[in-house]
Amino acid sequence: MKKKISLLGLVLILVFSLVGCGDKSEETVYDQAKMEQYADTIVSSFSNMNDETMAQFEEMSDLELNLTLLQSGLPIASDDFKGMLEAWKAGENECGAISDFGDYEMEVKNSGVVLTTKFKGSDRNGEIQFSFDEDMNMESITVNADYTMGEILEKAGLNTLLGMGTVFVVLIFISFIISLFKYIPAIQEKFSKKAKAESKPEAPKEAPKEAPVPVKAAADDSELAAVISAAIAAAEGTSTDGFIVRSIKRRKSNKWS
Repeated sequence: MKKKISLLGLVLILVFSLVGCGDKSEETVYDQAKMEQYADTIVSSFSNMNDETMAQFEEMSDLELNLTLLQSGLPIASDDFKGMLEAWKAGENECGAISDFGDYEMEVKNSGVVLTTKFKGSDRNGEIQFSFDEDMNMESITVNADYTMGEILEKAGLNTLLGMGTVFVVLIFISFIISLFKYIPAIQEKFSKKAKAESKPEAPKEAPKEAPVPVKAAADDSELAAVISAAIAAAEGTSTDGFIVRSIKRRKSNKWS
């Protein structure tokens, strides 16, 4: 029972909250004539501004611009005013020179009021929306160009074509990248072989063979025989003509008797 009572109380609180919100929006009273006067002032000022004047406003500091707006009587913050200038310039680029404004239509919303007026442009007609908060401070303007059904369909087709074309280009590029994957193993193998070849130790170089030391050849046998013959002849007291030394042999003991 207590749970049911608590649930019923919660429902009643929500209902009263919604009713309170509805009463607040109904109690808010907006001065449409004053808001239209603000809108006319903005339209007149922006229409008579050239690019140089707009640039001067954009270069102003927030303090200086707030003082200027306060002196003009416009309830607009400096940041909102600069945003309105950008929106106006974008609208002129799209619609051309803006003129011949119609009557205003007011639409009350939860967060404030929106005033809408039609205009004629040198290139294209459209409408301007002025947004106000609950205190009737102007927050922004929006310039909307009027497009025919054919132009809307053409834009939609171009956007679709551009989007799908971008997707297909990306898919083709991805397919091309994937097709290159088959070359990766061959490239890896090539680099691995190169790395192995560079890391393989070099075979030690053979030391140059020393040239054999030349052994002095013994004196020719003929010279040795002549010397020995002379020694024998001297020992015997004869000449070398009486005998001939034909061969010389060394004894194993290497001793001469």
